[in-house]
Amino acid sequence: MVKPLPILNPDIPQRRHPSWIKARIPGGGNYVELKKLMRDLDLHTVCEEARCPNIGECWNSRTATFMILGDVCTRRCMFCAVKKGKPGIVDTDEPRRLGEAVAHLQLNHVVITSVNRDDLPDGGAGVFADCIAAARKHRPNCTIEVLIPDLEGNWDALKVIVQAGPEVLNHNTETVQRLYRRARPYANYQQTLSLLKIGKKLNPEMLTKSGLMVGLGETVIELLETMQDIQETGCDILTIGQYLSPSSRHLPIQRYYTPEEFDELKAAGIEMGFRHVESGPLVRSSYHAGEQAQLSGLL
Repeated sequence: MVKPLPILNPDIPQRRHPSWIKARIPGGGNYVELKKLMRDLDLHTVCEEARCPNIGECWNSRTATFMILGDVCTRRCMFCAVKKGKPGIVDTDEPRRLGEAVAHLQLNHVVITSVNRDDLPDGGAGVFADCIAAARKHRPNCTIEVLIPDLEGNWDALKVIVQAGPEVLNHNTETVQRLYRRARPYANYQQTLSLLKIGKKLNPEMLTKSGLMVGLGETVIELLETMQDIQETGCDILTIGQYLSPSSRHLPIQRYYTPEEFDELKAAGIEMGFRHVESGPLVRSSYHAGEQAQLSGLL
């Protein structure tokens, strides 16, 4: 059992973001160029669809997380800004266009994610594999990270993705088990852990990664126990960031963690055995993804 960190105490919910929640305003030449490229190639990014606060910083650094399989999710998670509803048909030309974007941007580390596609028998695993192949075709020396949905526990579909050869397999745990029904009503905590564990067994050389949001009402002990559960799957990389409610229709923020508290969580994660922990108020799963992978031993 991990010991609770004394610095993490319940806080009174605040109406305004504290001073340390600051993001760069989107703009600049690279931002404009990347936005035009995505529109020209009819591609989506999670940076836009999920309203990521780091879009200005990342796009000006010519990095983006591609979101495949459309922009409509079949699930209704109460923390996420991505559109929900009935998705369209699968765009079989999307992998080619993604590959062209990877080449145009001269990316060394590519991050590919997707909406949940519970309407597809394989959850979209085949399209993930095609996108990995297309990225490698257009940029042979790049490393590839996939941030995948839970595939409804379809481990054959997971095997398709792993066999396509991504260097990093990422699946977010998001929150503690007690809050799953509220935050992720169509997900299962144990299934999330199983995906990380099975993915690692399918390819022990592949880095595995997961992410947590804080500020949804979890307790200190719950958070640390969840971190321990993730680490015991063999997970290499953990990201921890502040939950920011996209709108009044989403879950409210229960508390803000301070930068010092995020530092404490990082130290606790390293002590547990993670190769790398990225922890901070504006950290998101793909934030500094290439650097995270390198610091975890990916050459």
